[in-house]
Amino acid sequence: MRAATVFALLIALMLTGIPVSIALGLTVMTFLFTLTTVPIEAVSMKLFTGIEGFEIMAIPFFILAGNFLTHGGVARRMINFATSLIGHWHGGLGLAGIVACAMFALVCGSSVATVAAIGAIVLPEMVRHGYPMHFGAGIITVAGSLGILMLPSIPKIVYAVSTNTSIGALFVAGLLPGIMLTTMLCIVTWWLARKRDYPRMPKASWGETVRTFRESIWGLMLVVIIIGGIYSGLFTATEAAAMAAVYSFVIAVFVYKAIGLKDVPRVLLRAANTSAMLLYIVTNAVLFSFVLSNENLPATLADWIAAQNLGWVGFLLVVNVLLLLLAGNFMEPNSIILIMAPILAPAAKKLGIDLVHFGIVMDVNMEVGLCHPPVGLNLYVASMIARMRITELAVAVLPWLITMLGFLVIVTYWPDLTLWLPRVLGMH
Repeated sequence: MRAATVFALLIALMLTGIPVSIALGLTVMTFLFTLTTVPIEAVSMKLFTGIEGFEIMAIPFFILAGNFLTHGGVARRMINFATSLIGHWHGGLGLAGIVACAMFALVCGSSVATVAAIGAIVLPEMVRHGYPMHFGAGIITVAGSLGILMLPSIPKIVYAVSTNTSIGALFVAGLLPGIMLTTMLCIVTWWLARKRDYPRMPKASWGETVRTFRESIWGLMLVVIIIGGIYSGLFTATEAAAMAAVYSFVIAVFVYKAIGLKDVPRVLLRAANTSAMLLYIVTNAVLFSFVLSNENLPATLADWIAAQNLGWVGFLLVVNVLLLLLAGNFMEPNSIILIMAPILAPAAKKLGIDLVHFGIVMDVNMEVGLCHPPVGLNLYVASMIARMRITELAVAVLPWLITMLGFLVIVTYWPDLTLWLPRVLGMH
């Protein structure tokens, strides 16, 4: 009953339209004052200790790196390189957009930033070359979700902090699934473009390909820095985030010169605003997790789920249905992970499910949620760029969204797809 009271109060507050972070805080305070004897001093202490973890520092650093990359000319150079490779295939510009999203996702860590950076450049080009806007917008909306699946990812950091899982292993675990999803989206795009006879671009010369690769190499080197640094033990995932922020600043300001020194304070302010908003959600979610732990709810729920004899297959099916109903319908990804991960992870562990694999399953669910209404953030960003209504765009993304649901099934029931690379690299 106490557990039901907590969640009923949280859902009731969210249904009133209150932001998730404030709803979490009000739920905790109401519960503490009326239904428990936890001293209020413990709450104030938890507010400070909850976000002083070393791992949490990676969040503002990756947000800052993403801001520098988005405005620093990295996206355009990646698109040029991708176009020189596959622009001459059926649906070439759409394929180049997907590959550019994958490359940008390797260094960015944010789906919304990926959609904004790649979409703002690719969509006008696709329309100029004779593609329908709904085709391009559908591609970029879904391909942008690769931003939280590939290497660095803010939802992965949030999950790692919530479940005490290795951030480095989670980063690397998303690489092979990300490559598979990129391939699946490209196949669907190629097939639709060939069927509808969309235009193709002239084949680029080898010289053009080499030139565009040399221009994009500075951005792609960030992948080497992140993987190489963590794998070699040179620095932790948090230190890798700090290195990414410094490196992104250098290439944006001094190498590509897309941002002047006078623009840096504006970029810093935007990153600070985003970080403050996200860390406020994290703080309230930490308090919520504290209440759950104090009431011993995660362990109790884990025992109850294990007693249902679902097995790991049935459990993961229930988790996917639950997350798909939440993701994109009520909350944004970080809020869902902060609330659900501490509850579901103990049950997953009890059933023998690896927590790194479980983290990637949650991540892919969040990807799906970003691409459908009413709260799909990618959908809103793409609709602003394409100047399309949300209802039109929701229909346009369907071929790629269905593909992503198929991919979710593969990731859920093929653990080695996510766990092979971290094991080979000795990170898990």
